[in-house]
Amino acid sequence: MERGSFAARHDFDALPLSPEVDVRCAQFSEIATLSDMARRLVPGVRIGTADLAKYYTFDPESILTFSRKGRLLGGMAFLFLNDRGHDALLLDEICLTAPETEYLASAREDVAAIYIWAIAATGRGIAGLGKAAAHLRQVRFRGADCYAQPSTVAGREIMRATGFEPVPSFQPDLWCYERPWHRQPMRMPGVMIQARSFADARY
Repeated sequence: MERGSFAARHDFDALPLSPEVDVRCAQFSEIATLSDMARRLVPGVRIGTADLAKYYTFDPESILTFSRKGRLLGGMAFLFLNDRGHDALLLDEICLTAPETEYLASAREDVAAIYIWAIAATGRGIAGLGKAAAHLRQVRFRGADCYAQPSTVAGREIMRATGFEPVPSFQPDLWCYERPWHRQPMRMPGVMIQARSFADARY
């Protein structure tokens, strides 16, 4: 996960959309720079430019860039898993450093789970998380819960601050963010408390 602080607490799907940071799908010409940034900022990342380009080619929506006034501040990469990939993630049967594409959802498959592969950002780049979350509220992705494995103290802080929680699985230190529209309303004696509505954020 990313270096830097993220003190404010917000549900991931309720993060503010910073007007200062532009977030968009990466361009192929940016892959080498993003690969280098990920290796510098995220402990344990060893993926090279050619490998990252392979996953980008498989699904161009899986890599986002964060920029401000034309300057690249970082990026965020996802694995959009199909049902087999979701099961393999929970059972620790997927190689997360070089996942096989059979576990990734094609354009014709539903995305069953979203694995946040890496967040690499400097300075104000982390403010782009709100727009990244909005990207994941598109029809293709909104039925999928999000998973991550924080690799730094700062990454763990981001997880806690955005509603991720550790989940039981064979995959070590796996955290999950359950989408608000999947959550069951809380029940208390004599009163029904409805979970906050995120219906407006889903479209």
